[in-house]
Amino acid sequence: MTARSLFEAPGMLAVVVVLAVSGPARGQNENGTGAAWSPPRLADGQPDIQGMWNSVDAVLTPLELPDELGGRTDLSPEELQARTDARKRSRIENSEWHGFDSSRGVGAYGTHWFDWYWRDPVAGDAPALVVDPPSGRIPDWTPAAHEVLAHNREHLHDSYEYMESGDRCITRGVLGMMMPTEYNNGKLILQPPGYVVLHSEMIHNARIIPIDRSPHLPASIRQWDGDPRGRWEGNTLVVESTNFKPVRSMRGASASIRARQSEKQRIVERFTIVDANTLKYSISIEDHETYTAPWRVAFPLRRDHEYRQFEYACHEGNYSVPNALNGARVEEKKAGR
Repeated sequence: MTARSLFEAPGMLAVVVVLAVSGPARGQNENGTGAAWSPPRLADGQPDIQGMWNSVDAVLTPLELPDELGGRTDLSPEELQARTDARKRSRIENSEWHGFDSSRGVGAYGTHWFDWYWRDPVAGDAPALVVDPPSGRIPDWTPAAHEVLAHNREHLHDSYEYMESGDRCITRGVLGMMMPTEYNNGKLILQPPGYVVLHSEMIHNARIIPIDRSPHLPASIRQWDGDPRGRWEGNTLVVESTNFKPVRSMRGASASIRARQSEKQRIVERFTIVDANTLKYSISIEDHETYTAPWRVAFPLRRDHEYRQFEYACHEGNYSVPNALNGARVEEKKAGR
């Protein structure tokens, strides 16, 4: 990743300036909170959710419900905060978590690179990111998905096609770009008339979402991140994505999960603005060829005026793919294959 700010890219400044004057002045209703709070609106009637949002607060919430809670999900705010604080302390104290003692230098990654390291953690509303099914666990893969993923592992370095799409610098998929992670948690939202543009810092994905209730693309057109269509339901932006390209291996809900993506996948996201500085975000995944049941994740996005996105120059420094494939060829030659 280079140190060039996204806002230094040609043309970006002009886009931001145009959008900034298209609606109510920033700061309107900034002090309102609670259910009665009404967000400012843009000239085309959209609730104004423009700006930089950050999901780093959710990084310290476990993806799935921890076993020690015994299925309990009704933790008090104080209990949630205590668990969040303890997870941060544990990560800092346990050097094995990030592979080495960060005081010895940067290496590949040190804790000081991670977004959560620099801020006091704020607990979310639940003890796990998975909120449905009620078990707080991601449903199992289907037998067909297990077969594909086992084949990927067996042939991982036979060809680039078996490697995860994020490792290939193509995309981490909708889940991979939206889920909280160790770094690059900035989400820039822009709202030109008739659209919402969601730019994720992770692999610099820009999703351009029409909100004119136009139909999805023809079924013959498939895309890595699907075909999104949005609509407003009160203060909630609902984004439904279909027309996904089938992918053998794609980043799942966490860095340790590799999942496949089928043509049958359907994703529904909801962005609910509850006050001037908070968006409640949820993402529901339905893919009957990959998972045995639908499931949903939820966490807050916080407004972050100080956050700056930087270019994610993935391909420019991506030696892992050619090196892994070349190494596999060397091993095969040594083995006489």
